[in-house]
Amino acid sequence: MAEVFFSPCPRGLEALLAAELERLGGRELRALHGGVSWQGDWTACQRANLESRLATRVMWRVAQGRYRAEIDIYKLAYSVTWAKWFTADDSIRIYVTAQKSPLKSLEFITLRVKDAVCDHFRTVSGKRPSVDTANPAVRIHVFLTADTVTLYLDTSGEPLYKRGYKPAAVEAPVKENLAAGILCLSGWQPGEALLDPMCGSGTFLIEAAQMALDIAPGLGRGFAFERFRHHDRAGWAAVRAAAERRRQQPRALAVFGSDVVGEWVRRSRVNLEAAGLADCVQLERADLLERRPPAAEGVMVANPPYGVRLGETEELAAFYPRLGDALKRSWGGWRCYFFSADPQLPKLIGLKASRRTPLFNGALECRLYEYRMVSGSNRSRVAPDRAAG
Repeated sequence: MAEVFFSPCPRGLEALLAAELERLGGRELRALHGGVSWQGDWTACQRANLESRLATRVMWRVAQGRYRAEIDIYKLAYSVTWAKWFTADDSIRIYVTAQKSPLKSLEFITLRVKDAVCDHFRTVSGKRPSVDTANPAVRIHVFLTADTVTLYLDTSGEPLYKRGYKPAAVEAPVKENLAAGILCLSGWQPGEALLDPMCGSGTFLIEAAQMALDIAPGLGRGFAFERFRHHDRAGWAAVRAAAERRRQQPRALAVFGSDVVGEWVRRSRVNLEAAGLADCVQLERADLLERRPPAAEGVMVANPPYGVRLGETEELAAFYPRLGDALKRSWGGWRCYFFSADPQLPKLIGLKASRRTPLFNGALECRLYEYRMVSGSNRSRVAPDRAAG
C-alpha cells in the first residue's frame, strides 16, 4: 500500500522538486505552497532521503482528521500507534505550523500533542519518552489548517540540506538545496563550464560537482527512519548500494570558483576537501570585476553581497554598475545568474534581465536574475519566451 508523504523545500522550487520526486519513485505528486505532497512505497521514501537535492525533509503522514478545539487534536494524537514505530526510550520533539487555524496558541497545541504521545506510551508500556529540543531521536510535525490537523513522522532527522560535510561554513549561506535548485533553474548541465566568482563557502561548487559525478547528496549522513522499529534494513542496504555504484570517481571538472577575499577561497577549499571533491574544482583568488572567463562560454552563478560583505550603501551603489560593465566587457557567450534580495541590483547593474525568478532564502524573498550575455556585443540578450516579472 502506498504511503503519503510531504516534502518541504525552499519556496519557488516546488515544481522542480515534484519532477525530482517523480524520478525517485514518487506518485500522485501535488506541488503545494512550500513543498510537494506525494505517495510512494518505503523504497521511494528511502531514495528521496538519500538522493533528493531539493527537498528539506521527507515527512510521513501517520494521521489526519478534523478538529474544532484543542481536545480533538489531543484525541487524534493519542490514537496514533506511535509504539509501532519507536520506543519510549527515544526522545521526541513536536513541531507545529498552521495556516488559518482559529486556535490562538501554537505553543499550547505543541504541549497537548506532546502529552498525547507521552500518554499513549504510558498506557502501552508504562513509560513515557523524554523531550529533547536540541537533538531528538524522533521529530513529530503537526500541521493545522482552518479545520484539519495532519500528523507526520519525520523520516529525515536533520534537514536534508545538511549533507554531512562543510566544517568551514560562513554566516548566512545559501542552503545546499536552494543552491542545487538555482543550478537547476540556470539550466547548467555537467560538462558545461560553471563559475561561481563569489564562492564564499563553496556551496554552489560542491553541489555542481556532486551533480556532475552523480553523487547522491545523502551518502555521507544518516536518517531518522533508520531508527524506526519497522525499518527494512535489507531494502535500505540495496538502495544505498545502488547509489554507491552510480557514484563516479572524483576527476577534474569544468567547475571554477573564485572570490576577491582569500579567506573565503580558503574556506571553499576546506569544504571541498571535506566533501572529497578538492580535485574536481579549480579555485583561485580573483576579483570578478577584473578576472577573465575560464571558457569561451558557460554559466556563471553567484550570490552577490548586499550590504554585509561590501559595507556601506555607497560602495554597493558603485559596485553594481561596475559589475554590469565587466559582464559586457568580458563575458559574452555566458549565461549569468545572480541570486539576491537586493532590489537595487537590477536597477543599477545596467543590463536587461531576461528572467527574474522569485525564490525564498528562508523567510527572505529574493530573485534569481538571468543575464544572457551576447558575444561581441555590449548588451545582454533578452529571451522573450523566458522573460518573467
